[in-house]
Amino acid sequence: MRSLLDALLVLAVLFDFLLLGIGDLGASIRISAMQAATLAALPLLAREDGSLGHPILLFLGVLAVKVVLIPRLLFRAIRDASIRREMEPLIGYGLSLVLGGGLVLVSFALAARLPFPGPPPSDLLVPAAFSTVLIGLLLLVGRAKALAQVIGWLVVENGIFLFGLAFVHRTPMLVEMGILLDVFAAVFVMGIMLHHIHREFDRLDTRNLTALRDR
Repeated sequence: MRSLLDALLVLAVLFDFLLLGIGDLGASIRISAMQAATLAALPLLAREDGSLGHPILLFLGVLAVKVVLIPRLLFRAIRDASIRREMEPLIGYGLSLVLGGGLVLVSFALAARLPFPGPPPSDLLVPAAFSTVLIGLLLLVGRAKALAQVIGWLVVENGIFLFGLAFVHRTPMLVEMGILLDVFAAVFVMGIMLHHIHREFDRLDTRNLTALRDR
């Protein structure tokens, strides 16, 4: 069971690097959904007792919100905005991959220094969580298209979800479901912002927001 948990954590980090190295927005949405589906299975593997009620509800909640609902909203935004690729990222794809590798090393160093009340389900859990959060932040600052930045936010939340698995037996289910609701609300608000940005500038490049100045 632990070896499968480690394999899924490694796969989640590989998804991070795939997102750093591609500019196709449709593929990025699919990869972020696959990463979310991978993480959704982790509570089932990380449980310490035989109880499946809590992990199964969490699994179904993540699948419904982050694997089905949010990708559908993002694909609709792509169709409405008629964009397919991130052509001119603020940080190039090659440099993003190099920086991503450095962030993984930083994550392992941070995890080694972080005190924990008890052993996590896997030694890779905390480094993978830090790596996913930091790479999500890199996507946020390194992409120019607002849709690509929304995907970066989803990756950050995936990392927060991963970190929460270290406390899966101590965190009430209400808090975890609240996180999913917050993610849905944030993506909903971002969708409204994307609509207004596209209507105002006829494109979704956030660099156009520098044109908004007091007159």
